Formats: sequence, C-alpha cells, structure tokens
Amino acid sequence: MDVSTRNGIDSHIGNNQPIELMHYIRVIEEYLGVKAKVNMLPLQPGDVEATFADIDELVRDADFRPATSVEQGIAAFIDWYKSYYAIK
Repeated sequence: MDVSTRNGIDSHIGNNQPIELMHYIRVIEEYLGVKAKVNMLPLQPGDVEATFADIDELVRDADFRPATSVEQGIAAFIDWYKSYYAIK
C-alpha cells in the first residue's frame, strides 16, 4: 500500500527488540555523567514485564526500518530536552 494513501494510520517506531530498563538507566547515567538513585520495587499494577515496538507494518508499508540505537536515541533526546528547557 502506498503510504501516502494511509491517512490517519499510526505506526510504532522503535528498534523491534526488547531492551531492559536497567540498560536505559545505564545509558542515561553514562551520557549525563551521574549515577541514578534506583529504588527497585516489585511490579506495580499496570506494569508490564516486557514490551517492544512492532515495526512490521512500518517496514511493509513504508519500506523503512529504523536504525537509531538506544544510545543514539537517548543522547539525541537528552540534547533536545536540555536545549528546549535551556538546561546547561
């Protein structure tokens, strides 16, 4: 299907594989140069044990496969956030 005809259809965009939460935390720590204060608790109501973006429709319909790593994405987000909110 031509993507231009898919008005109003959303696609999940991610890296199509689960990433552990602690990996995200470690990447953020490394990028910011600070150690996170982590308080591990049991799963809370509504928490899920694993989730990841299903990009099958995106690949099929748009012939696009995201190539941004978690490390690149977190760095870009932190840079944007700090710029947007004028944080040094």
